[in-house]
This record gives sequence, structure tokens and C-alpha cells, in this order.
Amino acid sequence: MQLNNDEIRRYSRHLILPEVGLAGQKKIKAASVLCIGAGGLGSPIAMYLAAAGIGKLGIVDFDTVDFSNLQRQILHPDADVGRPKAQTAKETIPGINPHCEVVIHNTRISAENALDLIRPYDIVVDGTDNFPTRYLTNDACVLLKKPNVYGSIFRFEGQASVFAPHLGGPCYRCLYPEPPPPGMVPSCAEGGVLGVLPGIIGCIQATEILKLAIGKGTSLVGRLLLFNALDLKFRELKLRRDPQCPICGDQPTIKELIDYEMFCGIVPEAKPMANPDEVTVQDMKQALDNPALGIKVVDVREADEYEIAQVAGVPLLPLSQINERFTELDPNQQYYLHCKGGVRSLKALAFLREQGFKYLKSVKGGISAWSEEIDAKVPRY
Repeated sequence: MQLNNDEIRRYSRHLILPEVGLAGQKKIKAASVLCIGAGGLGSPIAMYLAAAGIGKLGIVDFDTVDFSNLQRQILHPDADVGRPKAQTAKETIPGINPHCEVVIHNTRISAENALDLIRPYDIVVDGTDNFPTRYLTNDACVLLKKPNVYGSIFRFEGQASVFAPHLGGPCYRCLYPEPPPPGMVPSCAEGGVLGVLPGIIGCIQATEILKLAIGKGTSLVGRLLLFNALDLKFRELKLRRDPQCPICGDQPTIKELIDYEMFCGIVPEAKPMANPDEVTVQDMKQALDNPALGIKVVDVREADEYEIAQVAGVPLLPLSQINERFTELDPNQQYYLHCKGGVRSLKALAFLREQGFKYLKSVKGGISAWSEEIDAKVPRY
């Protein structure tokens, strides 16, 4: 694997590093990396790997660019809202480095295709944001003996590691043997994320990939790096392989990929069933337009969200305060509870029901559905 004159000029700041040099840069050029996800983490990972001279970069993503992505997913320009992320990545990356071969996989990674997608690549980097895909990526990498460069972000915090049992370290299951119950951990859409955070964690992941490619330095194998942006502090935890791990332990029981949606307790959406505890935003509008119905509407989002967007005449009682303030409500009154999308309002409903409230409904789709179906003047966020 040779470097031409243009590449020598391009990578000169690498070449003069004794730890990299010409031999190391050739290794980087010879390396192939599969990036699962082209969003917040995938953006800085892909861009910096391309700039560094990775020879082949695979991008797996089936999603399209949304306006809410632009605050952190720097791989995608404003003009590409609505377009497939994999395609915009393929168009953006050559502008950073035309020597990087970009292969896009505009598909959802699954138990059916994961092994075929991962097998041709040397290193896998996890830029996903959901538990089924994290467990799937982990298991496929363990079975194929590929290093899995992991990262995750939420609000102001992030973490990173390298899972590689074949290199003597643990896997993702050693750290998290079981997924959290569905809905227990809010998504970035529910909890938010500081825009620069994926840049920081993604750059750490890209750093680990380059170190693996050139075989230099001390990797994050066996270590979990924790970052808090508010305090600007890093912490480190030592990780060890679990001898009882079902995928990388001494007597593994998982020898092929499984149904990860079921493993994580996620009910398929193919046949959604009506929830008797839910009403529509049309029902909510009828209740607000007709006080004689005797139904009151309560917003259970947080105060900063209420400031962004609100429905006129609907008071705020944040879910985070409801265990202290529920006595402000009348247990004999009928209430419609709403949040952003309908998840937290169901949690509020369950709590209030435990306190003896009987006449409760959650508004399906929350204020997002209200903006889409009732009043477009209410901002969507």
C-alpha cells in the first residue's frame, strides 16, 4: 500500500510523528472501518477518519436528515434535510478527502444482515443510539472477532470504550448484561443532548480507531471512559471480561445472532394496539373548547420545554415534581395529561393512579401531535 505525492503532502503532519511515520500512514490507508450510524457520533467519526486517511469507510444508516439533527450531526448540511443520511455522507466525505473510499449501506442493520455487513471490515465503530442495535453490534463483533469501538451520549454526559474479547478485553454484555426496561432511559429526543458532546465522544472513538489501525498506544480495551461536559471532567473505570458472559465467557451460550428487539423488550410496531389509557389530540382540543365537559388538561413536561412551546390555557406540572406536588390535583377530577410525545404522560398517569386518581387519560403524541394536527403555530422541537 503506497502513498502518492499528493497523499504525502496531505498526511505530512502524520508522517513526521515517529509513532506514525510512513509505515503507520500506510496501515491507516490499508484499514477499513464500518461506521454504524451516520448521526451525532457518526458525523465526527466519519469526517475525522476520512481526513486521517482511512482507506475504506463503510456507512450503515437507513434514516433521513431531520431539522432537529442539524444542531449536532455536522456531516449533513441544511440543504439535505429529508434526504437519506447515508447518501449525504457519501457526498460530503469526498470533499474532505477524495482518497477515502466510501461504501454506503442504506439499510437497517439486523440479525439477518449484520454478519455480512461487518465481515469485510477490519474495525467496527458503534455510533448508534438504541439498545437493540448496541447488543446486536456487540454480538456480531464478538462472533467475527472484530474490535467494536463504542460510544454513547445523553444530555451532557458521554462514554467510550473498545470492546474486543479477542484482544483480551470484555464485551458490551460484560458491562451491561441486561438492557434497561423499555422507556426507562429517555432518548435524546426526550432528554436532549448538548450539540458539541457527540463531537467530543466521536473524536475519542476516531482516536481509538487510528490507534488500532497503526498498533500504537494504550487502547480503551478494558477501560470505560466517562465524560461530563458540564463539569468538564473525565473519569475512568476498569472493565474485566465476565467469565459467565453468554457471548464471550468461558462457556458461551449465544453462538448466533438473536432477536434483539425481543431481547430488549420492545414490542413490534406492526400491529399497534389501542391503549385504553390514551386519547387523541382531537379529544384534548374538545376538552379545552368545551369546559362544560369537566375535563382539565395538564402538561407534565419540564419548565424549559414549556417555555419553548405550550398550549394556551394548559397549566404545567412537571413529571419530575409530580411526586411532591400531586396533592395540588383533585383525585375526583378528570384529567388529560400531555407531554412531548406521550411517554412521560403515561408515566405520570401510572403514578397518579397509584395515589388513588381514577379519571386519567394520556394524550397520545403529546404536544408534537398537537402541533402537527391541531395548531401548526405551536413550535415543534
